[in-house]
Amino acid sequence: MQAVGRARRADAQRNIGSLVQTASEVFAESGLDVPIREIADRAGVGVGTLYRHFPTRSDLVVAVFRKEVDESVEAASVLAAERPPGEALERWVEGYVDFIAAHRGLAAAFNSGDPALEGLPAYFLERLGPLVQALLDAAAVDGQIRAGVKANELLHGVGMLCVPPSCGEPTDPQRMVGLFMDGLRYAAKRAGIAEATP
Repeated sequence: MQAVGRARRADAQRNIGSLVQTASEVFAESGLDVPIREIADRAGVGVGTLYRHFPTRSDLVVAVFRKEVDESVEAASVLAAERPPGEALERWVEGYVDFIAAHRGLAAAFNSGDPALEGLPAYFLERLGPLVQALLDAAAVDGQIRAGVKANELLHGVGMLCVPPSCGEPTDPQRMVGLFMDGLRYAAKRAGIAEATP
């Protein structure tokens, strides 16, 4: 009997994992308003199974967002351990731009008044803030970027550069953020020149 119970729990966990992963892909492709049945069909489960694990669309959005924030935290940790500070920061920022592009509908969802989504921005900053600050500080100590940049400044600055302009030609977010990062590096070089000048 215990073996049966464990098998059912394992099946449930697989279903949850499949649903969250599939929802992540579908939301990135089609936005947060995609029909729930499409997610269930692509995950290979019935709609009833989806609703049993995620009674509302908001519950699924929260699960997807938390999973992807946790993956971004893990990516920052791996980069910090395996790459030089400046490269670690640059690669993480490139991934963050992709993260923003895949979640364009979240800004509107955050402002929708749905209480299930209210805690997501705080979760994002609490989980990512310390690791992003560590990446920034390490790059600054290594002389790769200007000192004193705060995690929330980087996160918000990059986020704003990824917002499509309301008028004029569309911009390439990776290029815009690349220019922003060039500015951080230029300031570090200027500071180094100033310190070396007698």
